[in-house]
Amino acid sequence: MGRLFLVNLEGKSYSCRHCNTNIALCSDVVSKSFQSRHGKAYLFRKVANVYAGEKEDRMMMTGMHTVVDIYCVKCGSYLGWRYEFAFEKSQKYKEGKSVLERYKVCGPDENNYLVVAQEVEAGETDTDE
Repeated sequence: MGRLFLVNLEGKSYSCRHCNTNIALCSDVVSKSFQSRHGKAYLFRKVANVYAGEKEDRMMMTGMHTVVDIYCVKCGSYLGWRYEFAFEKSQKYKEGKSVLERYKVCGPDENNYLVVAQEVEAGETDTDE
């Protein structure tokens, strides 16, 4: 198979929830207001240490797009998708950018969104009131 080559990211980054491989820098976040089937998702200018699946046309909330699912290069976990082509002119800004599903990655402070989300649903987190 060959040797695994990982890109080392300098600075605060998001990493794979399963194997802790660096995936994207905080400075590359374009938007935190995306939605996926499983909850919040973030749009990134660029990502590293991922490989792409097959291209497919997919109907999304903002119209038809050609996308590829992206996976962690180290453990193979599904992380999100990359926009290859946007059919609508207003969506062209997404082309070449990637969406990471928030529950699939750990944040820069090493928090796991999935755990935090479950605690909030159960009422187990501290809040300032």
